[in-house]
Amino acid sequence: MKKLTLALIAALLFLIMAAPAPSEGAALFKSPLPPAQTFTSSVKIPIDLVVFVPCALNGAGEFVQLTGNLHVVTHFTASASGGFQATSHYQPQGISGYGFSSGVKYQGTGVTRDNFKISGLPFQQTFVNNFRIIGQGPGNNFLVHENFHLTVNANGELTAFVDNFRVECK
Repeated sequence: MKKLTLALIAALLFLIMAAPAPSEGAALFKSPLPPAQTFTSSVKIPIDLVVFVPCALNGAGEFVQLTGNLHVVTHFTASASGGFQATSHYQPQGISGYGFSSGVKYQGTGVTRDNFKISGLPFQQTFVNNFRIIGQGPGNNFLVHENFHLTVNANGELTAFVDNFRVECK
């Protein structure tokens, strides 16, 4: 029995001495948390909508029917620590239409981005929207811009809030 005990102790010492040192980057213990999980989706959504363009017809305005695709890319990451981040990107592709009254052609352009990041508290969200309906000729361009940001600190207090919204006719 004494020889078996000494053999086990010797084997254990050999394993400990042969194990890589922590400075060599070897992890002796693995985290019980799963690694980050992530996915990305990319879809095209058919668009068919009627929008009022107040700039058209020298400021009298007109309705415009727009059709085409909205390309949407969404990326989501859930971290091993329980937080997550979601980013969305929306971009019109081939969206166009004609004014009901004037017959003028319009193009739908722009980009919208949304980013949401949370791991309990603190958290933040940022949203930027540039939506444009561009018409032929001067004064027919309808531009919408918004940028929004919100930050809440670890105590649950709102520490940053920005909401810039504007609409222009050019």
